[in-house]
Amino acid sequence: MRIRQIVFAAHDLAASRQALATLLQLPAPFRDPGVAEFGIDNAVFNFGDQFIEVISPTRVGTACGRHLQRHGDSGYMLILQTDNLARERARFAALGVRTVWRIEHDDISAMHLHPKDVGAAIVSVDEPRPAASWRWGGPDWEAQRAQQAQPGPAGQQRVLGLTLAARDPEALAHRWAQVFDRPAPARRGDGWRVALTDGFADVLPFVGHDTGHDAGPGDSHNGGRHDTITGFTLAVADPAAVLAAARGLGLPVDGQCVGLLGAQIELVPL
Repeated sequence: MRIRQIVFAAHDLAASRQALATLLQLPAPFRDPGVAEFGIDNAVFNFGDQFIEVISPTRVGTACGRHLQRHGDSGYMLILQTDNLARERARFAALGVRTVWRIEHDDISAMHLHPKDVGAAIVSVDEPRPAASWRWGGPDWEAQRAQQAQPGPAGQQRVLGLTLAARDPEALAHRWAQVFDRPAPARRGDGWRVALTDGFADVLPFVGHDTGHDAGPGDSHNGGRHDTITGFTLAVADPAAVLAAARGLGLPVDGQCVGLLGAQIELVPL
């Protein structure tokens, strides 16, 4: 259960794509024509051997559009990589976790889990074959990564973790640990940490605006607030350069954190 791709939802794809590329000095993104199935357009940037995606709706009535109405530009989705999707699928079924979408290709199998059965985010669990491959990154990402690695450590940059906000952090952390078959969450200050493979999910008390919410199966959150992704932690080659780029873009900077697309991006050195 390794983080392989993170996804932002944004109203303005072009502006968001440019801001992300400038902030992290990313190569040209891949536009995946297959996402038209979901009524969205996208930009997928490779980041080491992981990926950062931005999506925007292209028609009304989409899950992305509903998310933007509730949260505005923000973190949207997490894609985890597994080495055995059949094993995970059996566990999800035993736990009553529903699947909202699934696909089988020769080189990858994937399933999107119902967010109300997991909590806080849409999560996809994918099994690429071979394990180092990644169909969703497009045909050129491996060449881009090789080019990034030539002058320095940029090719080793990675997504370390994500931050979730919840009305009941302990309950949500335990649900994630159960669904993704991880060790029991560890207490961290006023929140909880779920250890993923070479990464983590931190679950903190919810701080934010109230919005309407329809509770559903597996929802530990009610009373008008949505549990949601609020941030990501990135290991970058040059945090000072990222912070300088953020100031140049007029983005909020607080210590080693940058506000981008409604999320707090914490920077740590490689």
